[in-house]
Amino acid sequence: MDNLNYIVSKNLSDLRKKNGFTQAELAEKLNYSDKAVSKWEKGESLPGVEVLYKLSKLYGVSLDYIVGEETAKTAPAPTARRKYNIITLLSVLAVWLLVTVIYIFCDIIAGVKPWLAFCWAVPASLVVTLVFDVIWHRKKLFFLVVSLLMWSLLLCFCLQFLNYNIWMILGIGVPLQAGALLWWRLVK
Repeated sequence: MDNLNYIVSKNLSDLRKKNGFTQAELAEKLNYSDKAVSKWEKGESLPGVEVLYKLSKLYGVSLDYIVGEETAKTAPAPTARRKYNIITLLSVLAVWLLVTVIYIFCDIIAGVKPWLAFCWAVPASLVVTLVFDVIWHRKKLFFLVVSLLMWSLLLCFCLQFLNYNIWMILGIGVPLQAGALLWWRLVK
C-alpha cells in the first residue's frame, strides 16, 4: 500500500506541475482544500475514486496512468498545451489588431486605404506562430508553418508589386518548398 501511495503521489505531483497548477488552484478546481492536495502529493493519503476520475479527466490521462508507474515519464500536458495555444492565438490576434489600427489610422489621417497591410499580416502572423513553436519546442506543425510563411511572403511580394507583373516570382517557391521538405526530413 505504501508503494501505491508513493506512485500515486508522485504521478499527481508531476501532472499538476506539468499542467501549471499550484496546489491551491487544483484544490479550487476539485472543491477540496490545498491541504488535502498536499497530503495526496506527500503520499499521506489517497484521494477517492471519484476524485481520481476527475483528475484523470482534468489532465487528459487514464486512471491507469495515475496509479501506474510505467508511463509516468510520458504523460501529456493538455492544459499546458492549451495555454500555449491560447497565448499563440492571442499574439496572432495582436498582429491583426495592430494591422487594423494602422489601416484605420491611415484611412482617417491620410485618406489612404492600405489593404495590402492585411496581406502582410498573414506572414507576420505565421512568424509569430513560428517563434512560439520554437520557444515551446512544438515541432508538429513546424514544416506546415514554414511552408505557409514562404508562400505567403512570395504572394505578398507579387501583390505589393502588382504593377510590375512579377507573378513569375512564385516559381521561386517550388525549389524553396522542395528544400524545406528535404530539410524537414533531415531534421526529423
